[in-house]
Amino acid sequence: MSEGFFFPRSLYILNQFKEVTLAMTSSNDKKQPRLEYLREKAAALPRSPGVYIMHNAAGKVIYVGKSRSLRDRVSQYFHGTHDRKTEKMASSVHDFRFVTCTTEMEALALENSLIKQYTPKYNIKLKDAKAYPYLKITIRDQYPRIKVTRKRTADGSLYFGPYSSLQTVYSVLASLERTLGIPTCKKNFPEDIEKGRPCVLSQIGRCIGLCTGKVSETEYREIIERAAVILRGGTHETITALTEKMNRAAEELEFEEAARCRDSIAALRKLGERQKAVGSPDVECDVIGLHLATFENTDVTFHDCASVFYIRSGYISDSEHFLFGTDEILPNEGAFEEEDSPLSAFISSLYQSREYIPHEILLSFELPDHEIDLLTEYISKKAEHRVTIRTPKRGAGRYLCDMAVEDAKNHSENTRKRETNTEKMLANLASLLCLEVFPTRIEAYDISNLGSEHITAGMITVLDGKFKKSDYRTFKIKNQDGPDDYAAMTQVLSRRLAHIAEAKEGDPLAEYPDLILLDGGKGHVAVVTELLSSRGFDIPVFGMVKDDHHKTRTVTTAEDEVNIARHPDVFKFIYGIQEEVHRYTVGQMTHAKRKTLTTSTLENIKGIGPKKAKKLLGHFSSMKALKGASVAELSEVEGISSTDAEEIYRYFRNPNSF
Repeated sequence: MSEGFFFPRSLYILNQFKEVTLAMTSSNDKKQPRLEYLREKAAALPRSPGVYIMHNAAGKVIYVGKSRSLRDRVSQYFHGTHDRKTEKMASSVHDFRFVTCTTEMEALALENSLIKQYTPKYNIKLKDAKAYPYLKITIRDQYPRIKVTRKRTADGSLYFGPYSSLQTVYSVLASLERTLGIPTCKKNFPEDIEKGRPCVLSQIGRCIGLCTGKVSETEYREIIERAAVILRGGTHETITALTEKMNRAAEELEFEEAARCRDSIAALRKLGERQKAVGSPDVECDVIGLHLATFENTDVTFHDCASVFYIRSGYISDSEHFLFGTDEILPNEGAFEEEDSPLSAFISSLYQSREYIPHEILLSFELPDHEIDLLTEYISKKAEHRVTIRTPKRGAGRYLCDMAVEDAKNHSENTRKRETNTEKMLANLASLLCLEVFPTRIEAYDISNLGSEHITAGMITVLDGKFKKSDYRTFKIKNQDGPDDYAAMTQVLSRRLAHIAEAKEGDPLAEYPDLILLDGGKGHVAVVTELLSSRGFDIPVFGMVKDDHHKTRTVTTAEDEVNIARHPDVFKFIYGIQEEVHRYTVGQMTHAKRKTLTTSTLENIKGIGPKKAKKLLGHFSSMKALKGASVAELSEVEGISSTDAEEIYRYFRNPNSF
């Protein structure tokens, strides 16, 4: 069943909903008080399921919600008292639109779609599903492989996940490879079977040695299917099956097969030992614990946090934390019974992209019965089996929920402490450098080159004390004959300032930096300061000076140095920035050089010129992937004929013959 299992009508409504507004919207009397107008408009809403879309005076959508009774729910925002976050949102509402739906299920689906479309300020927002990694088993291949991917396509492969991080997914993959002896090499099967010597992993028993030809296609597929069972949470079942197979092999005197089963069982048990055991082997569920922060001190930022435990075969196989911003609306404790909870949208969104959903989901908090029924139906359809959602009151289930709540609380408090320390450090930095504004956005620049070739400038961005990699930029230095750091830095900053001057909407470089740091000394600062002054920009500039060991020594203006050694937090921060901008810039320069060398290498192949070389590099993610591609995969590249593909394939397997 596809992800959009009941979306057709909702999508139709989504496409048409701009036309579905209350008639009185256009006839609003400007003299009428805004609150009175909103109350009258809400009172005229139908008592039917639907979605409401709040927007501010600028027309920007700030909140999307759903309700089984639009009139009752929307009217509540403009009457009575609310918690701090809801009161802040309601006071920002200038107008609202609404969409009626046939059922609550349809309203929930549409609410999810609109939140993704508008990312409203006051809604709970999850990370885009595209950012999550998956494990992919190419089950349709003759010899399936297990790969890490961020893209899910309808290619007939099995997908498992999404996982919370790349670290987690690679850890799971490595455990599978060690446990089952799955090949980790880039060889193509069956083409490369019995070609060349087996690798060292095969020789030491870490790989089944598919390349040796001693493992049949049937045996290999059984191993892959076993991996799929483990990824579905069937570790206990796999151990039981392997134990039976080991005993049977021993009775039939097939001791090598029995030994392989024994080693696999030991590896699976070791895998379980590294995870935290929280129940018996038959425990399989997801646990969502919610910690709601208290606001005793309004000068300190607090975070609501949800912690999700994914429990498989009695172990926490993966977990995630979701921090909710200071504006994202969550109900207060005890406020769930009389309103449609924003947590319903959070839970439904959480499971919209997951490939596997267990039969039970435990919540640390209570939701109204109609919300539980709605979520149960929604998630059960996605899972294609009955899913039970409940809030346990006692026993093992309550213990798991309490553990998740405690984990969420710790994560929230640790985050608050880190943010507080970061704010103190930035305030200390501002004091040391005599800055007039708090350095919220910091940009750092470095120049790297190989002689007179590939002169590259890198820019990294630090926002609120954290590296913001989406705002990193690379500048290729133009019209410069030889290495000249001063000229290169001047060119880079000139191009950077042009973005601020143009101030194009949606351009991250249109943002005004509070502080510019240069990987260089007084000379670098002097030329950049002069450039800024001539363009009418008043941005503080400092150089990050290295010592004889290429480590941060101090920061400098065009005239004086500022000693930061006596301030460990500031020193560590500046040192981290200098290392990061250097790493990024050198990496970008090296990549440009390597790409040039790679292109020239491909041009050594008969029939491959610069254009075809560029298309090949653009199609494959890396040179390693290109070298390991089959003739069929090479032929899929636009402009590459079957003859070209064969020539490329032969070249990378025997380059000395060319």
